[in-house]
Formats: sequence, C-alpha cells, structure tokens
Amino acid sequence: MSPVLAGVLQVLALVVALGLAYRPLGDYMAGVYSSTKHLRVEKWMYKAVGADPDTQMRWPAYLRGVLAFSAVSVLFLYLLQRLQGALPGSLGFASIDPDQAFNTAASFVANTNWQSYYGEQAMGHVVQTGGLAVQNFVSAAVGIAVAVALVRGFARSRTGELGNFWSDLVRGTVRILLPIAVVGALVLVACGAIQNFAGIHEVGQFMGGSQQWNGGAVASQEVIKELGTNGGGYFNANSSHPFENPNGLSNLFEIFLILVIPFAMTRTFGRMVGSLKQGYAILATMGVIWLGFTTLMMWTEFAHHGPAFDIAGGSMEGKETRFGIAGSSIFAVATTLTSTGAVNSFHSSYTGFGGGITMLGMQLGEIAPGGVGSGLYGMLVMAIIAVFIAGLMVGRTPEYLGKKIGTREIKLAACYILITPALVLCFTAAAMALPTPPHSMTNTGAHGFSEILYAYTSGANNNGSAFAGLNADTQWFNTTIGLAMLLGRFLPMVFVLALAGSLAEQRPVPATVGTLGTHRPLFSGLLVGTILIITGLTYFPALALGPLAEGLAS
Repeated sequence: MSPVLAGVLQVLALVVALGLAYRPLGDYMAGVYSSTKHLRVEKWMYKAVGADPDTQMRWPAYLRGVLAFSAVSVLFLYLLQRLQGALPGSLGFASIDPDQAFNTAASFVANTNWQSYYGEQAMGHVVQTGGLAVQNFVSAAVGIAVAVALVRGFARSRTGELGNFWSDLVRGTVRILLPIAVVGALVLVACGAIQNFAGIHEVGQFMGGSQQWNGGAVASQEVIKELGTNGGGYFNANSSHPFENPNGLSNLFEIFLILVIPFAMTRTFGRMVGSLKQGYAILATMGVIWLGFTTLMMWTEFAHHGPAFDIAGGSMEGKETRFGIAGSSIFAVATTLTSTGAVNSFHSSYTGFGGGITMLGMQLGEIAPGGVGSGLYGMLVMAIIAVFIAGLMVGRTPEYLGKKIGTREIKLAACYILITPALVLCFTAAAMALPTPPHSMTNTGAHGFSEILYAYTSGANNNGSAFAGLNADTQWFNTTIGLAMLLGRFLPMVFVLALAGSLAEQRPVPATVGTLGTHRPLFSGLLVGTILIITGLTYFPALALGPLAEGLAS
C-alpha cells in the first residue's frame, strides 16, 4: 500500500468514527447542559465551594465566576510548582523557578499547555497528576461553559440570564470529560501507553553516559490532554514519545479524541437553539476547512524535491517512522486547527509551506473545529461577522438565529477578532526588535523569524505547540508568552459573554422572505470566505516574512 493511499484511508476512518460519535455525543452534551437535576457528587462539589447551582447569572456574574476560578487555579498551580522540592512524590526534582512556574501555571489554566521545560526532568508525580492533569480537565470545562453560555444567549430572549457557571463547570467535568477520559485511558493502555507511579530507572549505557526514564500516570493524562484540547505532554517529546503514543492505532485514536468534542458541539448548538440545520451549517464550515488544510498539508509533505525525498517517499525529517508522513500531517493539522498543541512530529522540520499551514491553522482562530468550547464560540462570532457583511451587501439589518446584529453586537465581535492578532503581532515585533530575544533562535533568516512568530501565535491562540528550535526557557519568553496566553484566553471570553448577554436580552425577530438563510450552503460558503479573508489580511505580511519566504526559496 502506498503511503498516500494509507493517508487517505486514515482520513476516511477518522471521518467515519467522528460521524458515528457526532449525534449521540452532541445530543448527550445538550441534555447535560439543559438538565435541571444534579448528581449527588455534584451537590457535594457545590457545597464545598459554597455555590448555588440553581441561581441564574447575568453575563457580568458569569464572567466573575470564570475569572475568579481561573485566578485561584493559577495561584494554586504556581504554588504547587514552587513547593515541589518539599513535596512527596517529587522524584527528587527541585522546585520550579518563579518565571517558569508562572509561565506553566498560566499555560495550563489558559488551556494552552505551552511547555518551556522537559516534563520528565522537571515535574514530579504530584505536580503532574495533582496540578497539570487537574487543569487539563477544568480548563477544558471552562471553555465548554463559555460556549454554552453564548448558545443560551441565542436560544433565550428578553432575559440576560446565561445559566450558572459553577453548574456548567462541574457538569462538563463530571458528566462529559471524566467518563470519556476513563474509557479513553483504558484504550491507550491497551495500545501500549504506560500508567504507573514508578520512579527513575536507568535503562542503558551509551556514549559514556546513562539514559534514565521515569514512569508516570501517562495514559490518563494523555487522554485528557487530547480530549480537552490541552496538549501538554508528560514527556518533552510529547505525542512522538512511545510511552505516550505507541503506534499508528493509538495515533489515530488520539486524533479522534482531539476532534470529537469540538465537532459534536455543533450538534449540541443546533439542539439547544432548536434548529439542527444551523448546527449542520457550522459543521459543514468546520469540515471544509479541516479537510482542505489536511489535503494541503499532505500534498506539501509528500511532494518530491530531490533524491532524499524520493527515497523517503516525502519529507520525513522530524517525523516518526511509526506514524509516517500521513499520520504526522493529519495530527499536525488537527492539533493546530484546534487549541490542542500536542505534537507527534516537529513542525520546524516541515517544509516551508507545511510549517506555514500549521501557523495559519492557529491564526484562523482555531475554529475548524477549534478547541473544546472555544472553537464553537469562535466560529459563532465569525458567523455574526459574516451575517453583518451579508447585510451590508443587500442593505438589510443583519440577523442571526432571530437576533438582530446591531452596533453593540458587531463592536463586541470586532473586539473579539482583533485582540488575538494584536497580541501575536505586537509581541513578535517586540521580540524581534529587542537585542536579547533573537539570541534564543537556533536559525536565522525567514526560518528564525518563523520560530518567534510561531511561539507567540501558539501562546496567544492558546495552542501550546512549539515550532522547535527556539529556546523559550528565558525570563523574556516565559513572561511575555505567559502574558500572551492569559490575555489571549480571557479577554476574548469577556467579549463573548458580553455578546451572549446582549443577545439574550433581545426579543426574537420573526423570519421574513428577506431573511438570510444561515442554514444553507450559500451561508457556509460565505462563512468560509469571511474566515480566510479576515485572517489573510491580518497575518499575510507576517507570514510573507516567514514561512512563505522560506517555501518560495526552497
């Protein structure tokens, strides 16, 4: 079987698996967030934090819950790392330095999971399982909660109430993420991933030294790392490490975990707003972009340019032979079109255009299908922009799902789509202009610029993957990328929740013959075009200096 055919079959298998999970999972999540009943374990959690799960919140109160919980999470994870040296189960590792502890705490709470450290050489079992793995669950649940709040804004009318943040947070963790993670961890263990609390073992002698590995609860952390679109690996090699991702089957399963909730949430959206066709339109938009990026990535990496490429069957540099070009390309697109950031190959070693595709996937806003929750609310904001553009074309007041898109709504949507590019481009410009940060680059020229552009793109978009080649463990990068992650995560949430509150207060507008059919293929096409044009105009100059220049020169 040719490698190209194997790649096509993997994509088809993914589409079938996602299609089988789409309806039951989407309907189940809609039921979870629409139910008025509370499980006994959930009641214990509400009592522990002193929250009333039946109290409806307007958007400022909902936002305060998000920010308060996240602030406490950052503080807890920071202190856990700073005290690691005095904790049991630390495997003898010292406490983490202040700048790196801040960076890591901000990273995992913001669902970014950017890592400027070697996991197996820095973090003990307590920090890994009691700190990082916990944040993998709750940071994902926060993203889903904000998305559900925006959906309620569309579904409700003449009220500013968006639900209860504490109820949404707990339900997302207990009823959705935890059950799937338990089953998924068993699958990964069956595939060969490790799951233990072993200490450090010396596994061999080579080149005058010894090689050491430590064990860990890897399978359980790996599954929520992918399922919650987190991305932080137990080991520095991330999902290219055989303990995390042993073979081609586990690789395909991990890609499935990355995509399943973001795609299924379009069904949840359709069910909660009372129109499954609206969910299908969003699904079609996401699917077209994902398939298009996957096809382009496989084409660029399989293209032959010289004898070495002919012998290897394509660009094999930086890729694991057990996954090959196809398995690596599909994984790279899935992880950068979502906010996952896990890697089973090194994006710096991709072709110039291939590296550019991974960057562009993040710069789109990670909305195809995007992160858990963040992908859906990002796509809905883009839908509002598309409706507004369509309204300007025909001279009508734009409407979406029976809600008028007025001045307030479009201002909030505009702020949402501008904040992340501003963070990426300003931090990149500062890093290139100052004398010290460029010293962290391994390469010069276009590729070196791509290393820094990728780092801030990954941080501000809450992706967490690294281009490789950049030494980010410096005070400058730990601090600035940490700030980019926090601002890139929570400022957009402010605008999303304010938008949700504004929509929920409106009275529904009845559809007329002149109403734009947002459930039709025409609107999906308009939405795809809006996403690509806005992103292209924003990032094209920076991309031209980096991956495009490198690709054209090769």
